[in-house]
Amino acid sequence: MPRSKRARVVHETKTAKKSHKEQTRRLYANIRECVEQYDHLFVFSVDNMRNTYLKDVRTEFGDSRLFFGKTKVMAVALGHNPETEAAPNTHKLSPYLSGSVGLLFTSRTPESVIHYFETFRPLDFARAGTVSNRDFSIPNGIVYSRAGEIPASEDEPITHTIEPELRRLGVPTRLVKGKVMLELTGEQEKEGFPVVKAGQTLDSRQTTLLKMFGIAISEFQVSLKAYWTRSSEEVTILEKDQEGMEVDE
Repeated sequence: MPRSKRARVVHETKTAKKSHKEQTRRLYANIRECVEQYDHLFVFSVDNMRNTYLKDVRTEFGDSRLFFGKTKVMAVALGHNPETEAAPNTHKLSPYLSGSVGLLFTSRTPESVIHYFETFRPLDFARAGTVSNRDFSIPNGIVYSRAGEIPASEDEPITHTIEPELRRLGVPTRLVKGKVMLELTGEQEKEGFPVVKAGQTLDSRQTTLLKMFGIAISEFQVSLKAYWTRSSEEVTILEKDQEGMEVDE
């Protein structure tokens, strides 16, 4: 029998999508509300963005509010001049809202916030496009899982199943009695097979090799640029240029 047109399933859980304007208005309103609620407002920037570590920051500051992204909306909420600012002098933070930056509203002391971010710098595996801060080569001979990063007595040879992938990535290895060997001659015999040099921009092949050998060279870092204090209505500049001078507002 043909299906009855009356037997239609109506989903009652459907919800209308939030429009872009609505999200913008909500972000604006939330920032304005936080200005009145918290004692301090920090502007921060993020190097080597990782959502996992940003979640760790959100967890640590569970008693605070953190906003990341949509810099234009954040700048409008804080104000571009004394006439439009959310509170006295909040407009002085707007020049710092460019790039990968966010806002942290908190009632913790500035000293405790600064100390936390100075010590919170977890390492992670680099992505393509990252500039390497060190040299890394695979030593000649038996290929170990950490490739000479730790003593061989504490390490173990990589499994034979990885050898085809190493060759695919350009490492001249071969299997000898079930062990992965790197047999170089000449100058490379002492120096090993070069994967990356310090200052070199990494490509996907290099980042894959670094990850295979557990080499984490990318540092997730939150840099505090400036903060505003509600009680004094003053802005304190934290970001400094290469000569150690404070950045002009």
